[in-house]
Amino acid sequence: MVIKKEFVLREIAGDFVLVPIGKTSGEFKGLFPITETGAFIWNLLPEAETEDFIIDKFIEEYDVEREIVSADVNEFLSYLRKYGIID
Repeated sequence: MVIKKEFVLREIAGDFVLVPIGKTSGEFKGLFPITETGAFIWNLLPEAETEDFIIDKFIEEYDVEREIVSADVNEFLSYLRKYGIID
């Protein structure tokens, strides 16, 4: 998956946020709060070619049911696509 906008992931007081940097900071005002699940997915994006790759890695790490993970991954990726953050 291709990350189209410049963001860095930060943990602030136990919460995760995506912080826009560079040109992206002019387009997006403020921070994007994300869950721990979102942070895990975000860290996989540079090496992920498919949604299934992310789902498989998530299952390896957390040992949860595929249907649940699939829904969570789909929801988070849809959020990122909605804002033009990924392709």
